[in-house]
Amino acid sequence: MEERKILIVEDEEKIADTLKVGLVENGYAVEVAYNGNVGLKMFNNGNYNLVILDINLPGLNGYELCKMIRDKQPGMPIIMLTALGSLDDKIEGYDAGADDYLVKPFQFKELLMKIRVLLKHTMQQNLPVGNVLRAADLMMNVDTKEVKRGDTAINLTAKEFQLLEYLMRNKNKVVARSDIAINVWDIDFDTNTNVIDVYISYVRNKVDKKFEEKLIHTYVGMGYILKDK
Repeated sequence: MEERKILIVEDEEKIADTLKVGLVENGYAVEVAYNGNVGLKMFNNGNYNLVILDINLPGLNGYELCKMIRDKQPGMPIIMLTALGSLDDKIEGYDAGADDYLVKPFQFKELLMKIRVLLKHTMQQNLPVGNVLRAADLMMNVDTKEVKRGDTAINLTAKEFQLLEYLMRNKNKVVARSDIAINVWDIDFDTNTNVIDVYISYVRNKVDKKFEEKLIHTYVGMGYILKDK
């Protein structure tokens, strides 16, 4: 689940800590810095997938920090949180390199939505492209919808095909159930549903059950991985 580590740089400790609790509850790994200088140091020493920045920070302000992050990692998703809500403030934030902007006070659900959209876009950019996917002796032709394990043809429903394609494009990487929900079902993750587990079981029965080497594995509390090593 490498796409789920977030750095929050926010000098209002109560806001920062509240955001951290909410994001952790939604499956993200979160670290917090309370000023711009510390935020830059943490970013340089960490491996983050998204940054949330306040603008009015002690030390480096949010605009300066955003530019430095963008210079180092041009593709890093950045969301700015601020009490400065004028159009000029927003333009300055976007000019500094922010991908999105939220004006305080805001609804936590809106922040979650923006995070999911940015991370989904980043993941799609990083996925391997191509019409024929392979993992071990498993082959999928995205154009013809043909799936084979060795010489054995495997018949999948449309949703099973989408699920297996997502696993194959992320092979050797643990994907969270929430990531599967967003990328395969295009819905927010509902902790009360077991639809993802049910479909994983369907795909396993077709891809793994009759074969000695198992490709799809469960990481309890984390998600699923399709291995070809």
